Amino acid sequence: MNANILILAIASFVVGTVELIIGGILDLIADDLRISISHAGWLITVFSIAFAVSAPVLLAVTARVERKTLYLWTLFVFFLGNVVSGFSPSYPVLMMGRVLSAASGSLIIVLSITIASAIVKEEYRARAIGLIFMGVSGSLVLGVPLGLLIGNILGWRAPFLLIAVLTLISIIIIYALLSRIPAKPAIPLRRQLMSLKNPKIMSAQLTTMFMRTGHLTLYAYFTPFLKTTLHVTSNGVSFIYFVFGIAAVLGGGVGGWAADKWGSVKSILLTITLFAIVMFLIPAVTFSLYLFLAVMIVWSMLSWAITPAQQNYLIETAPESYEIQQSLNTSALHVGIALGSAAGGVVIEKASVLYNAWVGGCFVLIALLCAVVSVTRPAGAKLVEASIKKESA
Repeated sequence: MNANILILAIASFVVGTVELIIGGILDLIADDLRISISHAGWLITVFSIAFAVSAPVLLAVTARVERKTLYLWTLFVFFLGNVVSGFSPSYPVLMMGRVLSAASGSLIIVLSITIASAIVKEEYRARAIGLIFMGVSGSLVLGVPLGLLIGNILGWRAPFLLIAVLTLISIIIIYALLSRIPAKPAIPLRRQLMSLKNPKIMSAQLTTMFMRTGHLTLYAYFTPFLKTTLHVTSNGVSFIYFVFGIAAVLGGGVGGWAADKWGSVKSILLTITLFAIVMFLIPAVTFSLYLFLAVMIVWSMLSWAITPAQQNYLIETAPESYEIQQSLNTSALHVGIALGSAAGGVVIEKASVLYNAWVGGCFVLIALLCAVVSVTRPAGAKLVEASIKKESA
């Protein structure tokens, strides 16, 4: 495997970490900037919306720019976004830094995937892309405990400044080691959206969105939930997050094994069903730390176990446009993150963090309904593929 792939994967990890790194330190940000926890949660929501919307737009706008040059300039903008966040004197300035980081970060992830595809032989392309996605998924899982650990020791601004330093290191390494890569025409937005006319594909994308919405309704506010229900210390919260992160990484492997063994459809339906049950069960087991940890580990594993099955299902459903489907699925995931963090904030503001898990479970049930709709629709993807080809002709 080309060593540059590892560099791109590490850069993707650094970029992805910023999205949820503040999830564990929302209370610190809220206290320092004198805002409510629910208002602080919008820092995650707005980031995810900006991330989901920016990638296809920026990719189309920058289609003719040489890829290494574009990657370096985008990393520099990402660096500036984190510096603004780290030194922000107020909530609006912090929000501006988050939007800047989200827009540039979304383009970096897409560029990492396209560059990885361009610099390896065809027989290694899938593995190269897979390594990039490992960096992204790993960052989403480990970003919260990392931010929690650093934030509690050095303050909530420290994680952003650390990310800025790591971004500078990434810029230097990529400038020195990565070769120039000619630009390739971007896929027009209209062509990407054509496939969503197929109910089978549209409901599959909605499955990802609502699944992530349900998860983030609780996960985005997991720190106040833990402190309210289990009365754990900051060190205890850090430990719980690290256990969660390890379980989530393992869950991705378990999900891939399950999809290979039982097929994508059975794996998706079983995972979502179990995920809904566990989310409704979480508040009921907080009387015991050990029982809670056992249930939480299952919740964590299931949260990422669905990803391999869902990606494989999209490839099976629309083999001719699977790259487009992966792009749209990534956007659906980030829209889900945005909706979940927003919904969780509303629950806290109107009721209590004690209800976040149950509200999240309701969203997961909607995801299950979308999954059932998708898998029971006829395999009409060929009609969509024909439409896409006709549109691009």
